[in-house]
Amino acid sequence: MRTLETETCYRALTARDRRFDGLFFVGVATTGIYCRPVCTARTPRRERCAFYRTAAEAEHAGFRACLLCRPELAPGGAPVDSVPRLVAAAVARIEGGCLNESSLEDLAAELGVTSRHLRRAMETELGVSPVELAQSRRLALAKQLLQDTTLPLAEIAFASGFQSVRRFNALFQERFGRPPSALRRASDEPVGARSLVLRLDYRPPLDWEQQLRFLSGRAIPGVEHAGDAGYRRTVRLGGRTGWLSVRKDPKRPALLAEVSLSLAGVLMQVAARLRALFDLDAQPEVIAECLGRDALLAKYVQAHPGLRVLGAFEPFELVVRAILGQQVTVRAATTLSGRLVARFGEPVDSPYAETSRLFPLPETLAAATEDDVASLGMPGARARSLLAVARAVAEGSVRLDRHADVDGTMAALEALPGIGAWTAHYVAMRALRWPDAFPASDLGIRKALGNVTAKEAGARAEAWRPWRSYAAIHLWTSLSEGAGG
Repeated sequence: MRTLETETCYRALTARDRRFDGLFFVGVATTGIYCRPVCTARTPRRERCAFYRTAAEAEHAGFRACLLCRPELAPGGAPVDSVPRLVAAAVARIEGGCLNESSLEDLAAELGVTSRHLRRAMETELGVSPVELAQSRRLALAKQLLQDTTLPLAEIAFASGFQSVRRFNALFQERFGRPPSALRRASDEPVGARSLVLRLDYRPPLDWEQQLRFLSGRAIPGVEHAGDAGYRRTVRLGGRTGWLSVRKDPKRPALLAEVSLSLAGVLMQVAARLRALFDLDAQPEVIAECLGRDALLAKYVQAHPGLRVLGAFEPFELVVRAILGQQVTVRAATTLSGRLVARFGEPVDSPYAETSRLFPLPETLAAATEDDVASLGMPGARARSLLAVARAVAEGSVRLDRHADVDGTMAALEALPGIGAWTAHYVAMRALRWPDAFPASDLGIRKALGNVTAKEAGARAEAWRPWRSYAAIHLWTSLSEGAGG
Protein backbone atom coordinates (compact mmCIF):
# COMPACT_ATOMS: atom_id res chain seq x y z
CA MET A 1 0.00 0.00 0.00
CA ARG A 2 1.33 3.45 -0.87
CA THR A 3 2.17 5.62 2.13
CA LEU A 4 0.99 9.12 2.88
CA GLU A 5 3.36 12.04 3.44
CA THR A 6 2.66 12.56 7.11
CA GLU A 7 4.00 16.11 7.40
CA THR A 8 1.88 17.24 4.44
CA CYS A 9 -1.15 15.59 6.00
CA TYR A 10 -0.55 17.21 9.37
CA ARG A 11 -0.16 20.66 7.80
CA ALA A 12 -3.45 20.14 5.94
CA LEU A 13 -5.08 18.99 9.18
CA THR A 14 -3.83 22.06 11.06
CA ALA A 15 -5.11 24.36 8.32
CA ARG A 16 -8.38 22.40 7.93
CA ASP A 17 -7.69 22.61 4.17
CA ARG A 18 -10.82 21.50 2.30
CA ARG A 19 -8.75 20.54 -0.75
CA PHE A 20 -7.67 17.44 1.20
CA ASP A 21 -11.14 16.47 2.42
CA GLY A 22 -11.69 12.80 1.62
CA LEU A 23 -8.10 12.27 0.45
CA PHE A 24 -6.98 11.08 3.86
CA PHE A 25 -8.29 10.54 7.40
CA VAL A 26 -6.54 11.03 10.74
CA GLY A 27 -6.75 8.62 13.67
CA VAL A 28 -6.12 10.09 17.12
CA ALA A 29 -4.43 7.65 19.48
CA THR A 30 -5.65 9.27 22.71
CA THR A 31 -9.35 9.17 21.76
CA GLY A 32 -9.54 6.15 19.44
CA ILE A 33 -11.47 8.32 16.96
CA TYR A 34 -10.72 9.10 13.31
CA CYS A 35 -11.64 12.36 11.58
CA ARG A 36 -11.68 14.21 8.29
CA PRO A 37 -8.92 16.81 7.84
CA VAL A 38 -11.59 19.54 8.02
CA CYS A 39 -12.86 18.51 11.47
CA THR A 40 -13.52 21.52 13.72
CA ALA A 41 -12.48 19.68 16.89
CA ARG A 42 -9.27 20.73 18.61
CA THR A 43 -6.25 19.73 16.51
CA PRO A 44 -4.35 16.85 18.19
CA ARG A 45 -0.61 16.90 18.68
CA ARG A 46 1.44 15.48 15.83
CA GLU A 47 2.71 12.43 17.73
CA ARG A 48 -0.87 11.35 18.50
CA CYS A 49 -1.90 11.24 14.83
CA ALA A 50 -1.89 8.37 12.35
CA PHE A 51 -2.97 9.00 8.75
CA TYR A 52 -4.98 6.68 6.51
CA ARG A 53 -6.00 6.82 2.85
CA THR A 54 -9.54 5.58 3.47
CA ALA A 55 -12.11 5.49 6.24
CA ALA A 56 -12.21 1.71 5.97
CA GLU A 57 -8.45 1.54 6.61
CA ALA A 58 -8.82 3.72 9.73
CA GLU A 59 -11.61 1.47 10.99
CA HIS A 60 -9.49 -1.60 10.25
CA ALA A 61 -6.83 -0.06 12.53
CA GLY A 62 -9.38 0.11 15.34
CA PHE A 63 -10.54 3.76 15.20
CA ARG A 64 -14.19 4.86 15.47
CA ALA A 65 -15.76 7.53 13.26
CA CYS A 66 -16.00 11.06 14.65
CA LEU A 67 -19.57 12.17 15.36
CA LEU A 68 -18.67 15.82 14.71
CA CYS A 69 -17.08 15.82 11.24
CA ARG A 70 -18.85 12.60 10.11
CA PRO A 71 -16.27 10.83 7.89
CA GLU A 72 -19.03 8.97 6.07
CA LEU A 73 -19.89 12.23 4.28
CA ALA A 74 -16.39 12.98 2.94
CA PRO A 75 -16.09 13.29 -0.86
CA GLY A 76 -14.28 10.50 -2.68
CA GLY A 77 -10.92 10.38 -4.41
CA ALA A 78 -9.79 11.71 -7.76
CA PRO A 79 -10.72 9.62 -10.81
CA VAL A 80 -7.27 9.71 -12.45
CA ASP A 81 -4.37 7.47 -11.38
CA SER A 82 -5.44 7.32 -7.71
CA VAL A 83 -5.43 3.52 -7.75
CA PRO A 84 -5.11 0.87 -10.49
CA ARG A 85 -8.19 0.47 -12.63
CA LEU A 86 -9.07 -2.95 -11.21
CA VAL A 87 -9.23 -1.58 -7.68
CA ALA A 88 -11.04 1.58 -8.81
CA ALA A 89 -13.65 -0.53 -10.63
CA ALA A 90 -14.12 -2.78 -7.60
CA VAL A 91 -14.43 0.18 -5.22
CA ALA A 92 -17.03 1.85 -7.45
CA ARG A 93 -19.15 -1.29 -7.54
CA ILE A 94 -18.82 -1.92 -3.80
CA GLU A 95 -19.74 1.68 -3.00
CA GLY A 96 -22.74 1.19 -5.29
CA GLY A 97 -23.87 -1.75 -3.15
CA CYS A 98 -22.97 -4.72 -5.35
CA LEU A 99 -21.90 -6.90 -2.40
CA ASN A 100 -25.26 -6.29 -0.74
CA GLU A 101 -26.89 -8.60 -3.28
CA SER A 102 -23.99 -10.53 -4.86
CA SER A 103 -20.96 -12.44 -3.61
CA LEU A 104 -17.30 -11.48 -3.79
CA GLU A 105 -16.85 -14.28 -6.33
CA ASP A 106 -19.55 -12.73 -8.53
CA LEU A 107 -17.82 -9.34 -8.37
CA ALA A 108 -14.43 -10.82 -9.20
CA ALA A 109 -15.87 -12.77 -12.14
CA GLU A 110 -17.49 -9.59 -13.48
CA LEU A 111 -14.08 -7.88 -13.34
CA GLY A 112 -12.34 -10.84 -14.99
CA VAL A 113 -10.15 -11.93 -12.05
CA THR A 114 -10.26 -14.44 -9.20
CA SER A 115 -11.62 -13.42 -5.82
CA ARG A 116 -8.17 -14.08 -4.34
CA HIS A 117 -6.52 -11.73 -6.82
CA LEU A 118 -9.10 -9.01 -6.18
CA ARG A 119 -8.75 -9.35 -2.42
CA ARG A 120 -4.97 -9.12 -2.65
CA ALA A 121 -5.09 -6.09 -4.98
CA MET A 122 -7.42 -4.17 -2.67
CA GLU A 123 -5.46 -5.03 0.45
CA THR A 124 -2.26 -3.89 -1.28
CA GLU A 125 -3.69 -0.59 -2.50
CA LEU A 126 -6.21 0.32 0.21
CA GLY A 127 -5.22 -1.71 3.24
CA VAL A 128 -8.64 -3.38 3.50
CA SER A 129 -10.39 -6.34 1.91
CA PRO A 130 -13.48 -6.01 -0.33
CA VAL A 131 -15.72 -7.30 2.48
CA GLU A 132 -14.26 -4.83 4.98
CA LEU A 133 -14.83 -1.97 2.55
CA ALA A 134 -18.42 -3.10 1.97
CA GLN A 135 -19.05 -3.24 5.73
CA SER A 136 -17.55 0.22 6.13
CA ARG A 137 -19.83 1.66 3.42
CA ARG A 138 -22.92 -0.03 4.89
CA LEU A 139 -22.16 1.39 8.32
CA ALA A 140 -21.43 4.82 6.84
CA LEU A 141 -24.81 4.94 5.10
CA ALA A 142 -26.58 3.63 8.21
CA LYS A 143 -24.91 6.27 10.36
CA GLN A 144 -25.98 9.01 7.93
CA LEU A 145 -29.58 7.76 7.88
CA LEU A 146 -29.66 7.55 11.67
CA GLN A 147 -28.56 11.15 12.01
CA ASP A 148 -30.41 12.71 9.09
CA THR A 149 -33.72 10.83 8.84
CA THR A 150 -36.45 9.41 11.04
CA LEU A 151 -36.59 6.03 9.29
CA PRO A 152 -37.20 3.14 11.68
CA LEU A 153 -34.04 1.24 12.67
CA ALA A 154 -35.10 -1.92 10.83
CA GLU A 155 -35.62 0.02 7.59
CA ILE A 156 -32.24 1.67 8.00
CA ALA A 157 -30.59 -1.72 8.44
CA PHE A 158 -32.02 -3.10 5.21
CA ALA A 159 -31.62 0.17 3.27
CA SER A 160 -27.92 0.14 4.19
CA GLY A 161 -27.42 -3.34 2.78
CA PHE A 162 -27.54 -5.49 5.92
CA GLN A 163 -29.33 -8.82 5.62
CA SER A 164 -30.55 -8.82 9.21
CA VAL A 165 -31.22 -6.32 11.98
CA ARG A 166 -29.26 -8.48 14.42
CA ARG A 167 -26.12 -8.31 12.28
CA PHE A 168 -26.59 -4.57 11.83
CA ASN A 169 -26.88 -3.98 15.59
CA ALA A 170 -23.87 -6.17 16.39
CA LEU A 171 -21.55 -4.63 13.82
CA PHE A 172 -22.65 -1.10 14.67
CA GLN A 173 -21.97 -1.72 18.38
CA GLU A 174 -18.58 -3.21 17.54
CA ARG A 175 -17.55 -0.34 15.26
CA PHE A 176 -18.95 2.67 17.12
CA GLY A 177 -19.02 1.43 20.70
CA ARG A 178 -22.74 2.12 21.09
CA PRO A 179 -26.03 0.77 19.69
CA PRO A 180 -27.73 2.48 16.73
CA SER A 181 -30.53 3.78 18.97
CA ALA A 182 -28.03 5.67 21.14
CA LEU A 183 -26.58 7.46 18.13
CA ARG A 184 -30.02 8.60 17.05
CA ARG A 185 -30.74 10.03 20.49
CA ALA A 186 -27.40 11.84 20.42
CA SER A 187 -28.06 13.43 17.04
CA ASP A 188 -28.33 17.18 16.97
CA GLU A 189 -29.31 17.27 13.30
CA PRO A 190 -32.89 18.35 12.56
CA VAL A 191 -35.02 15.60 11.13
CA GLY A 192 -38.14 15.87 9.05
CA ALA A 193 -41.40 13.99 9.11
CA ARG A 194 -40.13 10.70 7.67
CA SER A 195 -38.56 12.39 4.65
CA LEU A 196 -35.42 10.74 3.34
CA VAL A 197 -32.65 13.22 2.58
CA LEU A 198 -29.10 12.28 1.60
CA ARG A 199 -26.29 14.75 2.20
CA LEU A 200 -23.57 14.65 -0.46
CA ASP A 201 -20.43 16.60 0.45
CA TYR A 202 -17.94 17.98 -2.08
CA ARG A 203 -14.71 19.95 -2.17
CA PRO A 204 -15.47 23.61 -2.91
CA PRO A 205 -15.73 25.53 -5.08
CA LEU A 206 -18.70 24.18 -7.05
CA ASP A 207 -20.34 26.19 -9.85
CA TRP A 208 -23.85 24.99 -9.00
CA GLU A 209 -25.62 27.67 -11.02
CA GLN A 210 -23.75 26.71 -14.19
CA GLN A 211 -24.49 23.05 -13.56
CA LEU A 212 -28.20 23.83 -13.43
CA ARG A 213 -27.97 25.93 -16.60
CA PHE A 214 -26.22 23.09 -18.42
CA LEU A 215 -28.77 20.53 -17.26
CA SER A 216 -31.73 22.81 -17.91
CA GLY A 217 -31.06 22.97 -21.64
CA ARG A 218 -30.40 19.24 -21.92
CA ALA A 219 -32.96 17.77 -19.49
CA ILE A 220 -35.08 15.02 -21.01
CA PRO A 221 -38.73 16.18 -20.82
CA GLY A 222 -40.81 14.01 -18.53
CA VAL A 223 -37.74 12.35 -16.97
CA GLU A 224 -35.75 15.25 -15.53
CA HIS A 225 -36.03 18.96 -14.87
CA ALA A 226 -33.52 21.61 -13.80
CA GLY A 227 -34.30 25.13 -12.65
CA ASP A 228 -33.96 27.56 -9.78
CA ALA A 229 -35.34 24.98 -7.33
CA GLY A 230 -32.61 22.51 -8.28
CA TYR A 231 -32.61 19.25 -10.20
CA ARG A 232 -35.37 16.63 -10.25
CA ARG A 233 -35.73 13.31 -12.01
CA THR A 234 -37.45 9.95 -12.07
CA VAL A 235 -35.51 6.83 -11.16
CA ARG A 236 -35.54 3.14 -12.04
CA LEU A 237 -32.96 1.06 -10.14
CA GLY A 238 -32.80 -2.56 -9.07
CA GLY A 239 -36.43 -3.20 -9.92
CA ARG A 240 -37.57 -0.15 -7.93
CA THR A 241 -38.99 3.10 -9.25
CA GLY A 242 -39.29 6.55 -7.71
CA TRP A 243 -38.07 10.10 -7.88
CA LEU A 244 -35.51 12.44 -6.39
CA SER A 245 -34.87 16.16 -6.03
CA VAL A 246 -31.45 17.78 -5.47
CA ARG A 247 -30.64 21.24 -4.15
CA LYS A 248 -27.57 22.97 -2.79
CA ASP A 249 -27.09 23.09 0.98
CA PRO A 250 -26.98 26.80 1.94
CA LYS A 251 -24.91 26.13 5.09
CA ARG A 252 -22.08 23.82 3.98
CA PRO A 253 -20.32 22.49 0.85
CA ALA A 254 -22.86 19.78 0.16
CA LEU A 255 -25.85 18.90 -1.98
CA LEU A 256 -29.07 17.67 -0.39
CA ALA A 257 -30.94 14.94 -2.25
CA GLU A 258 -34.52 14.19 -1.27
CA VAL A 259 -35.24 10.63 -2.33
CA SER A 260 -38.62 8.89 -2.45
CA LEU A 261 -39.02 6.16 0.15
CA SER A 262 -39.70 3.67 -2.63
CA LEU A 263 -35.95 3.84 -3.37
CA ALA A 264 -34.84 3.15 0.22
CA GLY A 265 -33.48 -0.27 -0.76
CA VAL A 266 -31.12 1.15 -3.40
CA LEU A 267 -29.80 4.22 -1.58
CA MET A 268 -26.17 3.24 -2.09
CA GLN A 269 -26.69 3.16 -5.84
CA VAL A 270 -28.63 6.43 -5.77
CA ALA A 271 -25.87 8.20 -3.82
CA ALA A 272 -23.13 6.83 -6.07
CA ARG A 273 -24.96 7.88 -9.21
CA LEU A 274 -25.66 11.36 -7.88
CA ARG A 275 -22.01 11.82 -6.96
CA ALA A 276 -21.08 10.83 -10.52
CA LEU A 277 -23.78 13.02 -12.08
CA PHE A 278 -22.62 16.16 -10.28
CA ASP A 279 -18.90 15.22 -10.30
CA LEU A 280 -18.72 15.65 -6.54
CA ASP A 281 -15.44 13.77 -6.09
CA ALA A 282 -13.44 16.13 -8.33
CA GLN A 283 -10.48 18.09 -6.99
CA PRO A 284 -11.18 21.54 -8.48
CA GLU A 285 -7.95 23.16 -7.28
CA VAL A 286 -5.82 20.49 -8.97
CA ILE A 287 -7.76 20.78 -12.23
CA ALA A 288 -7.68 24.59 -12.18
CA GLU A 289 -3.91 24.58 -11.61
CA CYS A 290 -3.39 22.44 -14.72
CA LEU A 291 -5.80 24.24 -17.04
CA GLY A 292 -4.80 27.67 -15.73
CA ARG A 293 -1.40 27.34 -17.39
CA ASP A 294 -3.11 28.01 -20.73
CA ALA A 295 -3.70 31.73 -21.25
CA LEU A 296 -7.13 31.22 -22.84
CA LEU A 297 -8.39 28.63 -20.37
CA ALA A 298 -7.06 30.65 -17.42
CA LYS A 299 -9.74 33.29 -18.11
CA TYR A 300 -12.50 30.70 -18.19
CA VAL A 301 -11.27 28.94 -15.04
CA GLN A 302 -11.26 32.25 -13.22
CA ALA A 303 -14.75 33.10 -14.50
CA HIS A 304 -16.21 29.74 -13.44
CA PRO A 305 -14.30 28.36 -10.45
CA GLY A 306 -15.38 24.85 -9.57
CA LEU A 307 -16.92 24.07 -12.96
CA ARG A 308 -17.45 20.30 -13.16
CA VAL A 309 -17.99 17.75 -15.89
CA LEU A 310 -21.55 16.61 -15.36
CA GLY A 311 -21.98 12.87 -15.64
CA ALA A 312 -25.09 10.80 -16.24
CA PHE A 313 -27.41 9.34 -13.63
CA GLU A 314 -28.44 6.73 -16.19
CA PRO A 315 -25.69 6.20 -18.83
CA PHE A 316 -28.01 4.72 -21.45
CA GLU A 317 -30.07 7.92 -21.36
CA LEU A 318 -26.93 9.91 -22.07
CA VAL A 319 -25.97 7.77 -25.07
CA VAL A 320 -29.43 8.13 -26.58
CA ARG A 321 -29.38 11.88 -25.90
CA ALA A 322 -25.94 12.17 -27.55
CA ILE A 323 -27.13 10.38 -30.70
CA LEU A 324 -30.21 12.59 -30.88
CA GLY A 325 -27.89 15.60 -30.58
CA GLN A 326 -25.88 14.76 -33.67
CA GLN A 327 -25.93 17.61 -36.20
CA VAL A 328 -28.89 19.37 -34.58
CA THR A 329 -29.27 22.11 -31.98
CA VAL A 330 -29.47 21.39 -28.27
CA ARG A 331 -33.12 22.45 -28.29
CA ALA A 332 -34.00 20.13 -31.19
CA ALA A 333 -32.34 17.19 -29.44
CA THR A 334 -34.30 17.95 -26.28
CA THR A 335 -37.56 17.96 -28.24
CA LEU A 336 -36.74 14.59 -29.82
CA SER A 337 -35.81 13.05 -26.47
CA GLY A 338 -39.15 14.18 -25.04
CA ARG A 339 -41.01 12.53 -27.90
CA LEU A 340 -39.03 9.33 -27.35
CA VAL A 341 -39.99 9.23 -23.67
CA ALA A 342 -43.64 9.99 -24.41
CA ARG A 343 -43.74 7.16 -26.96
CA PHE A 344 -41.68 4.44 -25.24
CA GLY A 345 -41.39 5.46 -21.57
CA GLU A 346 -43.58 4.44 -18.66
CA PRO A 347 -45.52 6.58 -16.16
CA VAL A 348 -44.32 6.77 -12.55
CA ASP A 349 -45.73 8.35 -9.40
CA SER A 350 -44.03 11.69 -8.71
CA PRO A 351 -44.96 14.85 -6.80
CA TYR A 352 -43.68 16.96 -9.67
CA ALA A 353 -45.60 17.47 -12.90
CA GLU A 354 -42.38 17.95 -14.89
CA THR A 355 -41.05 14.51 -13.96
CA SER A 356 -43.68 11.83 -14.40
CA ARG A 357 -42.20 9.23 -16.79
CA LEU A 358 -39.37 6.70 -16.75
CA PHE A 359 -36.85 6.61 -19.57
CA PRO A 360 -37.32 3.50 -21.73
CA LEU A 361 -35.12 0.50 -21.02
CA PRO A 362 -32.60 -0.61 -23.68
CA GLU A 363 -34.69 -3.76 -24.16
CA THR A 364 -37.79 -1.66 -24.87
CA LEU A 365 -36.09 0.40 -27.57
CA ALA A 366 -34.35 -2.67 -28.98
CA ALA A 367 -37.76 -4.22 -29.63
CA ALA A 368 -39.01 -1.17 -31.56
CA THR A 369 -38.97 -0.91 -35.34
CA GLU A 370 -37.08 1.63 -37.39
CA ASP A 371 -40.36 3.16 -38.54
CA ASP A 372 -41.53 3.51 -34.92
CA VAL A 373 -38.44 5.51 -34.00
CA ALA A 374 -38.15 7.50 -37.22
CA SER A 375 -41.79 8.62 -36.88
CA LEU A 376 -40.69 10.77 -33.92
CA GLY A 377 -39.13 13.18 -36.43
CA MET A 378 -35.64 11.96 -37.23
CA PRO A 379 -33.89 10.53 -40.30
CA GLY A 380 -33.90 6.78 -40.81
CA ALA A 381 -30.14 6.64 -40.28
CA ARG A 382 -30.51 8.23 -36.83
CA ALA A 383 -33.25 5.75 -35.94
CA ARG A 384 -31.01 2.86 -36.99
CA SER A 385 -28.23 4.21 -34.75
CA LEU A 386 -30.57 4.35 -31.76
CA LEU A 387 -31.79 0.81 -32.35
CA ALA A 388 -28.24 -0.47 -32.80
CA VAL A 389 -26.99 1.01 -29.52
CA ALA A 390 -30.11 -0.16 -27.66
CA ARG A 391 -29.55 -3.72 -28.87
CA ALA A 392 -25.84 -3.58 -28.06
CA VAL A 393 -26.49 -2.40 -24.51
CA ALA A 394 -29.34 -4.88 -24.00
CA GLU A 395 -27.15 -7.76 -25.22
CA GLY A 396 -24.16 -6.62 -23.16
CA SER A 397 -21.75 -6.06 -26.07
CA VAL A 398 -21.51 -2.39 -25.02
CA ARG A 399 -21.00 -1.66 -21.31
CA LEU A 400 -21.76 1.80 -20.01
CA ASP A 401 -20.87 1.66 -16.32
CA ARG A 402 -18.36 4.30 -15.28
CA HIS A 403 -15.53 1.85 -14.74
CA ALA A 404 -15.90 -0.06 -17.99
CA ASP A 405 -12.83 -0.15 -20.19
CA VAL A 406 -12.91 3.30 -21.80
CA ASP A 407 -11.00 2.47 -24.98
CA GLY A 408 -12.92 -0.75 -25.48
CA THR A 409 -16.30 0.91 -24.97
CA MET A 410 -15.45 3.78 -27.31
CA ALA A 411 -14.31 1.32 -29.99
CA ALA A 412 -17.48 -0.75 -29.56
CA LEU A 413 -19.62 2.37 -29.92
CA GLU A 414 -17.78 3.57 -33.01
CA ALA A 415 -18.32 0.15 -34.59
CA LEU A 416 -22.09 0.78 -34.51
CA PRO A 417 -23.76 2.55 -37.45
CA GLY A 418 -23.94 6.33 -37.22
CA ILE A 419 -21.68 6.68 -34.18
CA GLY A 420 -18.36 8.46 -34.70
CA ALA A 421 -15.55 9.90 -32.62
CA TRP A 422 -17.57 12.91 -31.40
CA THR A 423 -20.31 10.77 -29.87
CA ALA A 424 -17.83 8.27 -28.45
CA HIS A 425 -15.79 11.02 -26.73
CA TYR A 426 -18.91 12.70 -25.40
CA VAL A 427 -20.12 9.39 -23.93
CA ALA A 428 -16.68 8.73 -22.44
CA MET A 429 -16.66 12.21 -20.91
CA ARG A 430 -20.06 12.05 -19.25
CA ALA A 431 -21.38 8.48 -19.08
CA LEU A 432 -18.05 6.71 -18.45
CA ARG A 433 -16.74 9.59 -16.30
CA TRP A 434 -13.40 9.69 -18.16
CA PRO A 435 -11.78 13.08 -17.34
CA ASP A 436 -9.44 13.04 -20.34
CA ALA A 437 -11.94 12.67 -23.19
CA PHE A 438 -11.88 15.44 -25.79
CA PRO A 439 -14.25 15.67 -28.81
CA ALA A 440 -11.81 17.69 -30.94
CA SER A 441 -14.15 17.79 -33.93
CA ASP A 442 -16.89 19.60 -31.99
CA LEU A 443 -17.82 22.86 -33.71
CA GLY A 444 -18.24 24.72 -30.41
CA ILE A 445 -14.80 23.74 -29.19
CA ARG A 446 -13.18 24.69 -32.48
CA LYS A 447 -14.99 28.03 -32.45
CA ALA A 448 -13.97 28.79 -28.88
CA LEU A 449 -10.35 28.11 -29.82
CA GLY A 450 -10.46 30.61 -32.68
CA ASN A 451 -12.10 28.61 -35.49
CA VAL A 452 -9.31 26.07 -35.66
CA THR A 453 -9.42 22.66 -37.34
CA ALA A 454 -10.15 19.49 -35.41
CA LYS A 455 -6.50 18.50 -35.78
CA GLU A 456 -5.34 21.82 -34.38
CA ALA A 457 -7.79 21.57 -31.48
CA GLY A 458 -6.55 18.10 -30.64
CA ALA A 459 -2.93 19.19 -30.75
CA ARG A 460 -3.52 22.14 -28.43
CA ALA A 461 -5.45 19.95 -25.99
CA GLU A 462 -2.44 17.67 -25.44
CA ALA A 463 -1.15 20.16 -22.86
CA TRP A 464 -4.38 19.81 -20.87
CA ARG A 465 -4.02 16.08 -20.09
CA PRO A 466 -5.31 14.41 -17.97
CA TRP A 467 -8.14 16.95 -17.61
CA ARG A 468 -9.21 17.55 -21.23
CA SER A 469 -12.87 16.86 -20.44
CA TYR A 470 -12.85 19.85 -18.07
CA ALA A 471 -11.21 21.96 -20.75
CA ALA A 472 -14.02 21.02 -23.15
CA ILE A 473 -16.67 22.06 -20.62
CA HIS A 474 -14.94 25.41 -20.08
CA LEU A 475 -14.77 26.01 -23.83
CA TRP A 476 -18.45 25.19 -24.29
CA THR A 477 -19.37 27.39 -21.34
CA SER A 478 -17.42 30.29 -22.86
CA LEU A 479 -19.84 30.40 -25.80
CA SER A 480 -23.15 32.19 -25.50
CA GLU A 481 -24.84 29.00 -26.71
CA GLY A 482 -22.83 25.80 -26.17
CA ALA A 483 -22.58 23.51 -29.15
CA GLY A 484 -21.80 20.42 -27.17
CA GLY A 485 -24.34 17.64 -26.56
